[in-house]
Amino acid sequence: MGRTAAILLAATMIPSMAYASDYSKLSGDELASFVKQDCGSCHGMTLKGGLGRPLTTDRLSGFDVETLKDVVLNGVPGTAMPPWAGILTPDQAEWIARNLKEGTLQ
Repeated sequence: MGRTAAILLAATMIPSMAYASDYSKLSGDELASFVKQDCGSCHGMTLKGGLGRPLTTDRLSGFDVETLKDVVLNGVPGTAMPPWAGILTPDQAEWIARNLKEGTLQ
């Protein structure tokens, strides 16, 4: 890999790496930024879909907050959706689920 490519790759990882030491302390705007950066890397930076499905209010309308919280914490077996349990707290997963349902993260 060339030097320029390595620098660009490292620069794209900086937002996620800033949280890597302790995700469990994220809240509010920091947690919203985490969702946009980390979840957005698969679900699209606007959360309207990418490699992962859209996380829009329309798409999530058939799911309750508890189900979405479970998906965040436990992932979806057989898919690329990883479990975040042990990285995010149950309260953070619920905050993410609730804010995705309300559309405040888009």
